[in-house]
Amino acid sequence: MYEIRDSWPEFMGHDKLANALLNQVSLVFPEYCVVATTDDNTLVARGRSIPFDAERAGRELFPDGGWDTVLQWGFADQRKGHRPTVACALDIVVDTAYLGQGLSHQMLGALRVAVAAQGHEALIAPVRPNAKHLQPGVPVKQYLADIRPDGLPADPWLRVHVRAGGTVIKPAPASMVIAGSLAQWREWTGLPFDHEGDIDVPGALVPVHCDLVHGYAVYVEPNVWVRHDL
Repeated sequence: MYEIRDSWPEFMGHDKLANALLNQVSLVFPEYCVVATTDDNTLVARGRSIPFDAERAGRELFPDGGWDTVLQWGFADQRKGHRPTVACALDIVVDTAYLGQGLSHQMLGALRVAVAAQGHEALIAPVRPNAKHLQPGVPVKQYLADIRPDGLPADPWLRVHVRAGGTVIKPAPASMVIAGSLAQWREWTGLPFDHEGDIDVPGALVPVHCDLVHGYAVYVEPNVWVRHDL
C-alpha cells in the first residue's frame, strides 16, 4: 500500500493523528481500501476510506473537524463495536510517475464501488482542493465560489469529484491540524520562521501561524466536504 512516490509537502507527514492511525486503515478496514497495479503487479495508486457511525449523539455527518475527526470516530466505533452508517474517503494517492493518466478518476470510482459493496448508500469525503495552495490567503468559502463557465468547480480535484457524481456540501474549516516547534517547522520547510503571525508555506492551503513568543507554529487545514450518493 505504501510503496508509492507522492508529491506531498514534507510538513504534511507530521499530523500526529495520521501518524498514529492512518497506516492501520488498510489492516483494520481492508474492504474499504482499493489499489491499482500494472500488469506486472507494480503498485501505482491506492485509495482508503473508513466507516463510522454519524448518528451517535454529539456527531454530525459533515463535522467541521473533517479528516482528523472522522479518522478518530472510525477507529473508536470499530473498537466499541458500533455499527457504521456511512463511509468516508481518507485519501487517493497516485504514484507521481503515473499522474495525468486519469487514474485519480478511476480510483475514486473504485472506492465508490468498494463502499457500495459494504451496503452504504453514500461515500463522503473531506476533499483537499489541490489548487488551493496557489491562493493561500483566500478564504475557502470564497475559493469554492470560483466556478467555471460549464458549472464545474475551478479546482481540479473538486472537479473530478463533481464529474464522478459528487455534490459539494460545505467547508471543513479545521480538517487537519499540524503543530510543531519553530525548530521543527524550519526543518520541515526550510523557512526561517522568524516573524510573528501568518507565514505562507509552499504546499499549504492556508498560512501557517507562527508564535515567536511561545516558540511554536500551527497549521489548520481546511478541506471541502463532498457527498457521493451510491
